[in-house]
Formats: sequence, C-alpha cells, structure tokens
Amino acid sequence: MKLLVRILGPLIIVACAVFLARHFILTKPEPRTFEAPPQVTAVEATRLKPETFQVFLDTQGTVRPRTMSNLIPEVSGRIIEISPNFREGGFFEKDEVLVHLDPLNYETAVVIAESNLAQAKTALREEEVRGEQAVQSWRRLGKSGTPSDMAARKPQLAEAQAKLRASEAEVIRAKRDLERTKVKAPFAGRIVEQSVDVGQFVSSNTQLGRAFSTDVMEVRFPLTNKQLSFVDLPEAYRGDNADEKQNAPEVLISGRIGRDAGQWAGKVVRVDSLIDEASRQLFVVAEVNDPYRRQDDRPVMPLKIGMFVDGLVKGELLENVFVLPREAVRVGGEVILINEANEIRRQKVVPLWSETDKVVIPAEGAGLNPGDVVCLTPLSYPANGAKVLPTIDGVSPAVEQPGGGMMGKGGRGRKGKGGKGKGKGKGAPEPESERAVSKESVKSDSGEKS
Repeated sequence: MKLLVRILGPLIIVACAVFLARHFILTKPEPRTFEAPPQVTAVEATRLKPETFQVFLDTQGTVRPRTMSNLIPEVSGRIIEISPNFREGGFFEKDEVLVHLDPLNYETAVVIAESNLAQAKTALREEEVRGEQAVQSWRRLGKSGTPSDMAARKPQLAEAQAKLRASEAEVIRAKRDLERTKVKAPFAGRIVEQSVDVGQFVSSNTQLGRAFSTDVMEVRFPLTNKQLSFVDLPEAYRGDNADEKQNAPEVLISGRIGRDAGQWAGKVVRVDSLIDEASRQLFVVAEVNDPYRRQDDRPVMPLKIGMFVDGLVKGELLENVFVLPREAVRVGGEVILINEANEIRRQKVVPLWSETDKVVIPAEGAGLNPGDVVCLTPLSYPANGAKVLPTIDGVSPAVEQPGGGMMGKGGRGRKGKGGKGKGKGKGAPEPESERAVSKESVKSDSGEKS
C-alpha cells in the first residue's frame, strides 16, 4: 500500500499542475488592443507665384593684360642712365624716359648731316646760277626759241636738288636717331621684367625688358553650351563695327589675394573664333577699365596678372517663372505637391535653369500652376496620398490631432481625459461617476470665473 502511494502521489501532483496550467492558459483574459495614432509629418511649404529671375552665369578665369610689349631700342649704344621706375613692378607714365643711351655718336652724326646739308644748298645755288648763265650765253649766240635741257643745264640742276633733299633727310634721320637714344614708354604701364642695366651695350635687337599697359585688363572666361543659351554675346561679323560695346553683357569679377578681397565691374567685349576642343566650351573676353584706380579716395586691390578670379556674367531676365530652393527638387526632377487635404503627390517637372541653391521652373508647360503648394522639406520616402502638416510660407493651419486636441499656429493643444489614465491603462475610459464629477468641477470653475 505504501509503495502504491509513493508511486501514485507524484503522478497525481504532476497531473494537477498540468490541469491548473492548462486552465490558466485557456481562461487568460484577452489583451486590450490599441490603434496607433496616424503619424503626420510637419513640413515647410510654399505657395507658387510667378516672378522674374535674373540669370547670372558662374564662371572662372585668369587675368591678363590687354597690351603686353617687349621694350627694344631702335639704335645701338651703351646705357648711361635708367629711370628709377624701370624696375620690376615699377609704374611709369606715357612718354617717360626709361633708358638713356650714350648720345655722343649720334650728336656727331647730326653735325655731319647738317654740314652735308649746307654743302648741298651751296651746290644747288651754284647750279642755278650756271643754268641762268647758260641760257644767257645761248641767246647771245643769236639763237631763238627755247634752249634744250642740256643747254640750260636742267639735269645738273635736278641732281643738285636731289642731293639737297637727301641731305635734309639725313639731318632728319640723324636727329631722330639722337632722339631714340632716349627709350620712352609707349604707354602708361608697369614693368614686368628688366633685362639690362647701366653700363651694358645694347644693339637695335636687344630686349630691354617687358611691360604691360595698366589702362585695361582682360579676363578670359569659359562658358558651357547651356550657359550660352542664356546670354547675348557680342558676336561680330564681316562689315560690323568690332568696337561696338554698348550692348555687351556686364560681368562682376571677384578675387582674393591673401586676406584681401576685391570686386571689379567689367564687360564682355569679344568672343573667341572657335570652341575649345578639349573642354567643348566657348571662351569670352571681359575687359576691366582702369583696374589700378582709387575708388572714393579709397585704395582698391588691383587686378594682378595671372590672378585666378570668379566671374558672374549677367544673362537673360527670365519672366513668368517659379523659383524654388534646390532642396525642393528631388533627384530625377520631381517636386512634392500638397493638396487641400494635406496629402502629398509627386510631380515631374522640367527645370529651365538651376544654380547652387535655386532651381527655376517655367510657369507654363512644366507641370506646375500658380497657387500650387510645394513641399520644401526633403522627405526620404514620399508616398502619394501620405498626410503631412504643412507650414505654408510661415503660416501653420489648424489641424485636428488624435485624442481631441488641436495643433495649429498656437502650438500643441490640450489632451482630453481619454488620454493616459492613472491605474486604468493607457487610453482607458473614465467611470461615469468620475466623469460626472469632472463636469461638475468644470462648471463650478467656470461659474467662479464668471
């Protein structure tokens, strides 16, 4: 008997435990289910309205002088003096003497030429007298009519006149060579390179140095094929006036050297005759007048040769277009429209012009209409029909939120009593007694306030 109890006792206990466990599992209460409130994304938006947009073509180029010359003397000689401005970086004015050669030999040549001129004048006068005497002798011989040229010594007279003119030309040349011993600046400019100095003998083909004119600087800018369609370039044809610059596009040039930055105004005056084969771009030349001037008695950083600058070429004025921030247009040329029900819709557009931070879309024929609301906030996965809470041009519309509150321009609304309850689970309804007490307290409060 005791053996049977020892065997059946544990089995009965296990069976009871299994029965109780099965009972608890089958009779467990059903868990309460809650519906997640719809997720509404707050976005920034704008309402489209047509406007005008000024196109500026962004490009870059290198500064170069319009006039660069090699200074070469026209006569030979030893350098006896140079100007203090004839140094690298020195400024000089037009007709300023930069290099002075030894004039002794040329002064001697002037004296010799003047002596030859005096002899030629004397010879001419003597020949004129001989000619008159020859004519008188011919008539004393009783001959009538006009004497021949040989009898009147006209060839000898012509020879004497020719020698006189040659002597006069020699004097002019000698004086001109003497003047050329002073090498003068052909324009107002600046020295780039000095190749000679005092005491050096130079010939008529020796390079003294290099200089450039400071009246005008040039910048050569490349323009892409797309940029060319938004600017009116001064293309010249045969027979046209190449100096016509009234309608030349304006250019704003900016550059920096160290911590100094400057801006200069210029104009596009020329266009290259061919398109660069390597970059497939067309180069235009912009001119900046008087880049070394002072503006309003303030020193302005000058344009340096070889300086790398940025250029903004003034292009066309686009009318009846929509201007959107760059982030409003998604990859692939899509924008997100928001309807009156605050639902989004993806719309394909064709931009007319784009910049670093702006995209220009035509108001007609591009898929957008005036008054459409465009989302400006980038959305990762914008599904058509999804709800959003737009702030249109800084104004937030009042939209009812789950739980009985209001979300509007004033901020978050007051939650109802059906919200998170104490000890009754999230979203549990209030008992009728508590609800009645709450209403009475609200009424009494309102009565006291009134």
